[in-house]
Amino acid sequence: MELLATLAIGYSFGSLSPAALISKLKKKNLREHGTGNLGASNTLLVFGKALGVFVMVFDILKAFFAAKLSQFLFPKLAFSGLIAGFAAIVGHNFPFYLHFKGGKGLAAFGGTVLFVNPLFFLILLVFGLILMFIFNFSVVMPMSAGVLFPILVYLQSGNGWEAAVAALSSLMIIIMHWSNIEKAKKRTDVPIREFVTKKLFRKN
Repeated sequence: MELLATLAIGYSFGSLSPAALISKLKKKNLREHGTGNLGASNTLLVFGKALGVFVMVFDILKAFFAAKLSQFLFPKLAFSGLIAGFAAIVGHNFPFYLHFKGGKGLAAFGGTVLFVNPLFFLILLVFGLILMFIFNFSVVMPMSAGVLFPILVYLQSGNGWEAAVAALSSLMIIIMHWSNIEKAKKRTDVPIREFVTKKLFRKN
């Protein structure tokens, strides 16, 4: 029962979608514009920096607090926080009330990493940003973070089972971003350096 409750908490928190709410208030369906996803990146592309940052922070925190709450409520359930974090990513990607069409879960994944260890969050963020600018494609961020996260968890705890639970979140992120690899190969994805100069540093 504790496992089911943990999964329910994580999924419920994760399915909260500020991007969908903004889309409705703005009367512009994000699933029909930009990348077609209900996430921070597409909100930034379609509605600008302020709303994009708001969605990103919200999506990070919803997974973080889902993990914290589950850990508090079920301290005897092994890795309850990690399990809730994984469920939050699933909820973000497949919210039931939005016909199971959400985002790709990177920010919610970040919230799960933040819960495990804020230093891991910083390491994966900085390393991912460096790789993005070197290779000039955003897909290297989720891929590198997905690969490194369970490794860092194992190095921290020495517990293979905990690393395996962390790997579930990583696998979800890698699967959801796999199509971006093909876009990068075909040069149909927006180059990250161009994105930064034209979207992040423009004056509107």
